[in-house]
Amino acid sequence: MNENRITNADDLGTCIRARRVELRLTQVELADVARVTPRLVGELEHGKSTAHLEGVIRVLAALGLDIYLHTR
Repeated sequence: MNENRITNADDLGTCIRARRVELRLTQVELADVARVTPRLVGELEHGKSTAHLEGVIRVLAALGLDIYLHTR
């Protein structure tokens, strides 16, 4: 299991893009699977911090990525 610490929108975008590329998906293909717009995928990958949480969760699920919260 690969774990990445996400501290900001740029970190999340980097992880999303890396996983999408690993799966050999275009932004349009990922958007279709996740039921979001290609624009949202692009914005996430570029670290836009105002994306709707539901869209983020859909994209992560489509990529097979989970979110876990840990107490520091």
